[in-house]
Amino acid sequence: MRNFLFTILTISLLSCSQKEKERFDIVISNINQIQIENGDIATKTVFISNGKIVKITNFDSIENYVAEHKINGKGKFLLPGFWDNHIHLRGGETLIEENKRLLPLFIANGITSVRDAGGDLTTEVLQWRKDIKNNSLIGPTIYTSGPKLDGKDATWAGSLVVESSNDINSALDSLQKIPSDFVKIYDSKISRDNYLEILKEATKRNMISSGHMPFTVELNEAVFSGINAIEHLYYVLKGCSSNEKEITQAIINKEIGFWDSMEQLINSYEDTTAQKTFTLLKNHDTYVVPTLHIGNVLSYIDEVDHTQDPYLKIIGPGIIDTYKGRINRALNASNEAKKSRKELNTFFKKLSKSLNDAGVKLLAGSDSGAYNSYTYSGISLHKELEAMVNAGISPIKAIQASSLNGSKYLKKDSQTGTISVNKASDLVILNSNPLLDIKSTRDIYRVIKGNQIFDPVVIAKQYDCSECFIINH
Repeated sequence: MRNFLFTILTISLLSCSQKEKERFDIVISNINQIQIENGDIATKTVFISNGKIVKITNFDSIENYVAEHKINGKGKFLLPGFWDNHIHLRGGETLIEENKRLLPLFIANGITSVRDAGGDLTTEVLQWRKDIKNNSLIGPTIYTSGPKLDGKDATWAGSLVVESSNDINSALDSLQKIPSDFVKIYDSKISRDNYLEILKEATKRNMISSGHMPFTVELNEAVFSGINAIEHLYYVLKGCSSNEKEITQAIINKEIGFWDSMEQLINSYEDTTAQKTFTLLKNHDTYVVPTLHIGNVLSYIDEVDHTQDPYLKIIGPGIIDTYKGRINRALNASNEAKKSRKELNTFFKKLSKSLNDAGVKLLAGSDSGAYNSYTYSGISLHKELEAMVNAGISPIKAIQASSLNGSKYLKKDSQTGTISVNKASDLVILNSNPLLDIKSTRDIYRVIKGNQIFDPVVIAKQYDCSECFIINH
């Protein structure tokens, strides 16, 4: 009888103990967590449930929990999922499926969020965003501007035409109804006055803005009007010229054009003026998107043979066909124009480092998408990080320009962007340390998005292009 009671008591205690164990969807144990805010590394165990990080401990007490999926992180490195802060999903109805097929490439490359900087597939993008959230489509979280704002006869299809104050209000109303995550302004036909008024009105509405900048506008005017991010470095270069006012007036008078002004801007670059501009950008919390990788590709497209690029096996023929325009323009340019383009590209690398050194917040973005020749979805973000490091920016600062700064710019940093309790479990596990070699951002073991765990090798097999995912250190 005594033995029987002892047995019952033991079973009861074990049952209670089992019930007390916490249950988690995913546990990543004993991993080198890189603190993205400062680059510190510490061994942690990360607990995930319902698509969020719910606990982080310094050790793994396996007896205290039950995990549906457990990942042994020993010897590996954990970062927030990467962000590509400048992509394009575009090309019209005929390229809808080809754009959709690109989405898993971001996940295969550890990119869990992207910023779609304007296109003509807004309806489809919004549907893809829902499908991704519902786990019926593999892809990153998509933050989109919807259509770009520009003037009449705009360069890009699908742009909203702005020619008056009424147009501005109508355009911003329509973006808010989408709702878009930010306002993207393009500079092909937009007037100076309408450009500045868009920025002021967007600021009044608490809408986040970004864009190119017509050269009829001075950089400080755009900053004071409320622009939140400047896409590409041409416009920052303009604000670093001691002759910006004179060059701006010459463009207003149609005495020179955009490309004609580049040599003048470089020759009149003045460090004192540049530092004042950097301080202005920093004080107004204005982000800059350098897009160095696409600059490298386009500047040397006349010298580098891309016809054997492995990624051409993945990219759809319709998108590849859109590459022809830039390729032909580059190949048919004069020798002087080709030389000037390369010199400008070199200058932009120095400018990126100067911006970083001055404390201006950078956003890592690839500018991948249709029409942007040989700038491939997914892998180009890693090429951008490499380009930033090659320009003299530290690996941790380059990585911060991806997820940390991306989440802050879009005011999503309370939900994502760092490895913290109560934040989204959008994570990437690397086999090697990216702070020692930035190319290690490509050395991906697993990608976690919410409660889903992705193996890049499995995704790669879907594309039948294993060489596209080979890591070359």
